[in-house]
Amino acid sequence: MATREPAPPPAVQHLTVDPDSDGQRLDNFLLRELKGVPKTHVYRIIRSGEVRLNKGRVQADARVHTGDVLRIPPLRLPARATTAPPAPAREFPVLFEDAALLAVDKPAGVAVHGGSGVSFGVIEQLRQARPQVHALELVHRLDRETSGILLVAKKKSALRDLQDQFRERSTGKTYLALVKGHWPVSRKVVDVPLHKYLLPDGERRVRVTSSDDPDGMRSISFVKVLGRVDPPAGWPSDAEQRFTLLAVTIKTGRTHQIRVHLAHGGHPIAGDDKYGDFELNRQLQRFGLRRMFLHAWQLSFRHPVEGTPIELKADLPPELRNWGNVDDFF
Repeated sequence: MATREPAPPPAVQHLTVDPDSDGQRLDNFLLRELKGVPKTHVYRIIRSGEVRLNKGRVQADARVHTGDVLRIPPLRLPARATTAPPAPAREFPVLFEDAALLAVDKPAGVAVHGGSGVSFGVIEQLRQARPQVHALELVHRLDRETSGILLVAKKKSALRDLQDQFRERSTGKTYLALVKGHWPVSRKVVDVPLHKYLLPDGERRVRVTSSDDPDGMRSISFVKVLGRVDPPAGWPSDAEQRFTLLAVTIKTGRTHQIRVHLAHGGHPIAGDDKYGDFELNRQLQRFGLRRMFLHAWQLSFRHPVEGTPIELKADLPPELRNWGNVDDFF
């Protein structure tokens, strides 16, 4: 009877970053290189510190550069490979498109990519819908609950250039947010450092920290009051009566920056299920606001090939624009 030799134990891998991947996020690089490894496992080994970049611990959003060496722990795949069903092909409303890049209007409730319990997101669906485009890559991120402008590169050279612009803070990113209460017109700048941490279940959270926190990241948001918003008819007379519609331009692009900055100022975003007023959120749902009121409204940047200025705008989706008297301000 023939015998089957046991499979050799998995070994440590060392990956060297190639020039085409220079400037790419670590998680994107690993998801591309570690074929067959579930996304959730890739994020797990990053969070646990088992992935090392040039012998040091690293986070998922770190940038890798040509010649960097990544140590990957032994990865044991299931004996019977189970192939996950492909993401369903889906197109999203196009705000701008040419040979170098694509800008879409992402709806709320859709992740930008798979991972951390999400099987697929915008980028996987676009790749299925456009198999003829071989280099679709996310330029930046939006929270799953946030709607609005999302940039996707169609060439690696465009990806590197656009990510450089984001990293150098030469882009202009403005969001619309509806917050609880009356944000003071005079409070135009929030310059408060933020600290990222993980909950026991591994979910990311961010909190305000002190300027002497070695893990704190300086975070700057510019806030402009667009107007006071009245809730819909029938809102209880003993509840918070007014909200404020804000245009928030971020100088730095930290995780959950706007959400934490506004909540820290005593005015959480309406519908925010992580940093918001949870009792107020329940009331908002009863009056038709069933998502977080945060929308990536305007984005300006330099075209990665032609160098010309590009200014994009994504109108508020109906479920936000039609709430209360929000539409009065547009």
